[in-house]
Amino acid sequence: MVRDAERLLGRLRRIHAALRDAVVDSCERAGANLDALATVVGSEAGDTIFALDRVSEDALVEHFDALAREWPMRLVAEGLGQTGRRTLPEGATPEITVIVDPIDGTRGLMYQKRPGWILTGVAPYRGDATSLAGITVALQTEIPLVKQHLSDSLWVVGDGPPVGERLNRLTGARTPIAPRPSQARTIEQGFGGLSRFFPGRRGILAEIDDAVVERILGELPPGRAVAFEDQYISTAGQLYELMMGHDRWTADLRPLVWAMHGQRGLCCHPYDLGTVAIARAAGIEVTDGRGRPLDAPLDVETDVAWIGYANSAIRAQVEPVLQHLLAELHV
Repeated sequence: MVRDAERLLGRLRRIHAALRDAVVDSCERAGANLDALATVVGSEAGDTIFALDRVSEDALVEHFDALAREWPMRLVAEGLGQTGRRTLPEGATPEITVIVDPIDGTRGLMYQKRPGWILTGVAPYRGDATSLAGITVALQTEIPLVKQHLSDSLWVVGDGPPVGERLNRLTGARTPIAPRPSQARTIEQGFGGLSRFFPGRRGILAEIDDAVVERILGELPPGRAVAFEDQYISTAGQLYELMMGHDRWTADLRPLVWAMHGQRGLCCHPYDLGTVAIARAAGIEVTDGRGRPLDAPLDVETDVAWIGYANSAIRAQVEPVLQHLLAELHV
């Protein structure tokens, strides 16, 4: 367990609030000039870095350098160069590993389409063996759209329950919230599906998605929808939708599909899943792409496939069909 975990969480919440406010302020100042936020300024760990990313990345090391004076750390994040790692303070022996995504969901946020998220996961330092499974403190904070006055935060410490808070940016009022995953026992008339955000191999992902629904619910009736999907380009956003009862299942199988073609595309990375412990604590059943326990090293390079189910009944309905389809298609 991380030393003084509750106090550390309090410090992290203040950091998240500062990063959130800085990003929202930049979006407000950009006004209608969205192209300024969407300017490509670099590429790291296989992902594109946009001007909006730099807003939070510039403040990242400053905030965590101060935090490291009390908790020496290995910081893992985009924006730290090609390795994505830095020891703070320099030369110290780390006590914890902290994996951060300063903005998860940049593309939706920079065009003011969907909120983004700040993610932080903390694990006791175990060198290169430190992994997602070792995270014992996790916090995700919503970066709202300029026109959005509410912002949610969710966190978990150790084996405790998930805790949440909703901030009213207009009044400053803070209201407790609690995750409530869907208790539906079927995917019928619910949101769910496979992630296929970007061009390249989307055809096979759509084929798998369609086949899952048809094999579970039968031949699709003409002129009527029996299930729906929502392509939220943010892993934290997807987990939030599961936790809050909006979605019933989500599968991000991009690494498996690219690998079957001997290629590598833009995929989910461990920093996108740094707060998966909150979803698990809320009752979401999360696996890797093969239905096994999800784990990954805390780095910025590893491609991660994952699947999330709102409850055990949805998992029992979807998982056998999905895994059988993957075997049939040699994915």
